[in-house]
Amino acid sequence: MTTAIGIAITSLTLAIGLGAQDTVVTITPAWMVPVDTPGVNVPSDRGESADYQVKYGIFSVGRGSMQVMKIDTVRGRESWHIQFRVRGGVPGFRVNDRMESWIDTKTLASLRFYQQLDQGNYERERRFEIYPGSTYVEDEREPQPTVALPLDDGSFLYFIRTIPLEVGQEYSFERYFRPDRNPVRIQVLRKERIRVPAGEFETIVIRPTIKARGIFSEDGHAEVWLTDDDRRLMVQMKSRMKVGSLNLYLRSYTPPTAAQGSAADTTGK
Repeated sequence: MTTAIGIAITSLTLAIGLGAQDTVVTITPAWMVPVDTPGVNVPSDRGESADYQVKYGIFSVGRGSMQVMKIDTVRGRESWHIQFRVRGGVPGFRVNDRMESWIDTKTLASLRFYQQLDQGNYERERRFEIYPGSTYVEDEREPQPTVALPLDDGSFLYFIRTIPLEVGQEYSFERYFRPDRNPVRIQVLRKERIRVPAGEFETIVIRPTIKARGIFSEDGHAEVWLTDDDRRLMVQMKSRMKVGSLNLYLRSYTPPTAAQGSAADTTGK
């Protein structure tokens, strides 16, 4: 049981394609190809944060959080700096993982991605510099090709909040920054009213899938509950695993700085 719970918590930060085998392509880097894309309206902004309870089956095994840290500048481009953390575990196996993404505020393209894994006796740190329409560079390795408007593991969770979601439709995107793992597919399953520790919410339920191991693999059957309003806030996530299930439930929500004191609140209704 201890091993299974440890694997479940670890899978949370491997949810979007971190386990697939890398491909090796030798190219001459062009570094930056300008991308002219109209600005997008996003429900998130600096100061927004969400705190989650993490459960493995009926066991509470940790906490998760998503936060828009601040507005940053990456290679002269204004970007949101977001952070996703998972902390918890069981006696004999502890997890303290962190992912950070820097997202262009005009195009939602990923510009930089950082991952730090601390899982039991295993530690790993990776940094990616991402050049939309050209290449990405992992640490000191050779540059690899990327797509025109790339998304990394963290930024994809925010991108999903900006697209129209119609029940019964399936959306396909060639936007993951590692082209061999595309397309990412989003099925819109249903609408549902649910209760989580943060309150009751009207939600839209989606199923993301990607070509990789982890929660969002085709075998994971993960479902994500987003609020059925302009915020598109993730309030619940459930995924079946080989042994048991891994679930997230929203505990609390802090709206963006600009929205504090307005209609944005911490409950559904």
